[in-house]
Amino acid sequence: MATIIVPAHNEASVIRRCLDSLSRQPGVTRLIVACNGCTDNTADIVRMEYPDALCLDIPTPSKVNALNEAEQHLADWPVFYIDADTRLSENAIAIITDGMARNGLLLAAPEPEIDVSHASWLVRQYYHTWLSLPYIRDGVVATCSYVISEQGRQRFTDFPPIINDDGYVRCQFSPAERGNIPGARIYITAPSNLHSLIKIKARARLGNMELATKKLCSRPEHKPYSQILRARLFSRDCVPTLCYILISLAIRIRARHQFKSLDSYRWETDQTSRQETVP
Repeated sequence: MATIIVPAHNEASVIRRCLDSLSRQPGVTRLIVACNGCTDNTADIVRMEYPDALCLDIPTPSKVNALNEAEQHLADWPVFYIDADTRLSENAIAIITDGMARNGLLLAAPEPEIDVSHASWLVRQYYHTWLSLPYIRDGVVATCSYVISEQGRQRFTDFPPIINDDGYVRCQFSPAERGNIPGARIYITAPSNLHSLIKIKARARLGNMELATKKLCSRPEHKPYSQILRARLFSRDCVPTLCYILISLAIRIRARHQFKSLDSYRWETDQTSRQETVP
């Protein structure tokens, strides 16, 4: 059995498809939707259409605060932390719960499946290379989700006030303690244009810079990809690799610029992947 936490800030356009994929999952003791600082009708949708979910209407617009508040209502382990703009595949909860127990994992995630059907050519080229990098394949990266066992949750106390909660959680565990679970999928919609891609990827990079500066990673990693990318520049993947390198440079520049005023940073989201859904 498991608990699911879904932090949601103004997610009325996508919350139904997320909760539809979660409410049908076997093996769930409690589903908690932590609405935080919403100025739309996200909380109303949850309360009226998903009565079996515990809806928290938190006034402060903060994801990490929403996670801390939601954790006061846990019912069972492991705990699934799922972003509101994603969907889980059928039986993913049971598959991951069983996989963590069998493999002794403290941190896990479903395998990411990124929909680039509505994305621009440059965005598709970026993801072609990005998804093939060892760092992504190693597990619990780019999944907009993570699952922590009861033992694993003892690695830290409350979620600190940071930008990148995913990165913070991941760097508390060694590679042997974490991994993606085959057979469980999480569906993520890619940004439709280059500007939106750079915006959300810069946010993730900025979050990692914050973690490094504040020394919040108990198990930091070094990711030596220069040789891999250099070799691919002289292969059949030269075009997507070059696009990836140039876009990554733009992401790095934007993140470094934002880091100079980190204290006044405002959370950036991609609206192009949040298409309106109907009940």
